[in-house]
Amino acid sequence: MIRAVAGREEDGVGPALLVLAKAPVAGRVKTRLVPPCTPSEAARLAAAALADTLAAAARARRAARRVLVLDGEPGGWVPDGFTVLPQRGDGLAARLAAAFEDAGGPAFLVGMDTPQVTPELLDAGLDALAGADAAFGAALDGGYWGIGLRSPSRDAFRGVPMSAGNTGAVQQARLAVLGLRTIPLPPLRDVDTIADARAVAAEAPGSRFAAALAELEPAA
Repeated sequence: MIRAVAGREEDGVGPALLVLAKAPVAGRVKTRLVPPCTPSEAARLAAAALADTLAAAARARRAARRVLVLDGEPGGWVPDGFTVLPQRGDGLAARLAAAFEDAGGPAFLVGMDTPQVTPELLDAGLDALAGADAAFGAALDGGYWGIGLRSPSRDAFRGVPMSAGNTGAVQQARLAVLGLRTIPLPPLRDVDTIADARAVAAEAPGSRFAAALAELEPAA
């Protein structure tokens, strides 16, 4: 396993695939699933979602580098081949900007809330950066599941409200104001509520996430 506790990835070595995540610790992740889940059950679902996302990232063919940008401590669940960098900044917008700065160069970032994401979708995000300035994957709840930038830009996230119903729209408008040519990607459903969890599990029945949910809700 490749690890780094701080610092900037070396520029000029190919596009990076970033996974922005929290360590799956009970009481710190997927709190909107509580109730009906317990904090421990919500953490199990978060761990499964993160494992699915990391597995998809590991199979993406266009990524020259794979980086887990983590809030919390890494464990044995981090796959080989991933650099681990700490999240930094006050608030999600600042942490997104810092993730791109620390990666350096072209990068596509995905969160841990879309365990149904595929290597092909991640490759599409990386491929978009070869001919455009940005890539954008909207989420069905009004946010977004992925964003790519050819070059790091703190201005890209300035003034964008996070975790709001209009986050995605404002983010796209911000990219447009900066004159960044943006390639859209297919929308995905984020897992925020138990209804989302059931819908995503149905979309990806062979996923770790679906298996974890089935253990918690055998009759669902």
